[in-house]
Amino acid sequence: MNSKILTIIGREYSTRVRKKTFIILTIVTPFLFAALIALPILLGAIKDSDQKTIVIVDQTHRYEKLFKDTPQYHFQKATAVDESFRDEETDAQAVLLISGNLAKNPDAAVVYSREEVQLELRHTIEDILADQIRNDKLAAYDVPELETIIADVEQDFTLQTRKWSDDGTDTESSFDAAMIIGLAFTLLIYMFVMTYGSMVMQGVMEEKTNRIIEVMVSSVKPFQLMMGKILGVLLVGLTQIAIWGIMLVILISAIAYAFGGDAAAEVLAQSQQASAPTAVVASQPAATPADAAAPSYDILSQVSGIPVVEVAIMFVLYFLGGYLLYASLFAACGAAVNSPEDSSQFMMPLLLIMIFALYGALGSMENTNGPLAFWASLFPFTSPIVMMIRVPFDIPLWQELLSLVILYATAIFFVWVGARIYRVGILMYGKKPTLRELWKWLRYS
Repeated sequence: MNSKILTIIGREYSTRVRKKTFIILTIVTPFLFAALIALPILLGAIKDSDQKTIVIVDQTHRYEKLFKDTPQYHFQKATAVDESFRDEETDAQAVLLISGNLAKNPDAAVVYSREEVQLELRHTIEDILADQIRNDKLAAYDVPELETIIADVEQDFTLQTRKWSDDGTDTESSFDAAMIIGLAFTLLIYMFVMTYGSMVMQGVMEEKTNRIIEVMVSSVKPFQLMMGKILGVLLVGLTQIAIWGIMLVILISAIAYAFGGDAAAEVLAQSQQASAPTAVVASQPAATPADAAAPSYDILSQVSGIPVVEVAIMFVLYFLGGYLLYASLFAACGAAVNSPEDSSQFMMPLLLIMIFALYGALGSMENTNGPLAFWASLFPFTSPIVMMIRVPFDIPLWQELLSLVILYATAIFFVWVGARIYRVGILMYGKKPTLRELWKWLRYS
């Protein structure tokens, strides 16, 4: 590589990584992502310390025995709805009136309150009454072992999916796991290309506005200056991504350690018991540690059926190709205009294409071999984003190679186009150029 380009890359890299904004954002961003994961867990664990009084008026005397005090609620039994319950100074937050057999008349239970009934209270009452209503309905049929029969009939059916490999073996496949991995890499490429491509354009516009560019082009060629800036910002982006990746792994591991262990196992056990039929659960032996680890094994087995190495390699190749393509156009846009307000004329088509690529990727998730997914993964302006949705689904290799060839050929062409516009635009001041003038710039020898 030319020594002048290396010098520009070094200058661009060192200048940007030393900025306070870069350092602050690089350090703070992983904590923000970690906070998005940890805060819902922390907030969900916070319970109201005050025990609320709920008055139960059961005119049937059939359901009042079901309500037992909890740390959140104290259930107080009453024979009638007293007028004192309506006063603002009453200790009762709500009154549950049951006026009939709920198995025959579900509307016979009403909660009265001076305020809006909280969702937690509503779900608590519904959960307490639901089992009794179900048992009453089953008892009304007077069929021996009816509950066991229904529990057996209501067992969930999950269709197993397995994928054949070329050597004749088969592995477990998971559409959901492949979709999540593909969507994650798609969003990463979209955000990184947009962020660091815009960074190139802003850097060019700043240097052009400050007239620094006039001094720089006296010693280096415009093409060398543009490539140095593009590659320098790329190294800045890769550095930032590497730091974010390391910090996120550390933070997420710390969060998993802090909120994992016995608490996670207890939540898992409760969710399994809640989803299983009562009769079946009662007849099963206690869960063993191997059973508790089954969900993790399922996840690992599903991921093992996805070409993770291929996905990682394709992510790097499409990220570099997409960045090179869009960064050259962003650099040309920055060189062609004199202010951020003027850049919208040239930026809008690029933004629309990237937004279309993102929507195309989202629309291709459920049919990764459909016409939209196929052609959008070959079109160079959308392929870096759309193809990452398809790669986890083990698409034919020739489609990936053809898409990469088209992408990099187009990127090289637009680097040339961007350099032709850049070499003229960086020294042009005044009104913003028209498309006809840009065409003339491309034809200058």
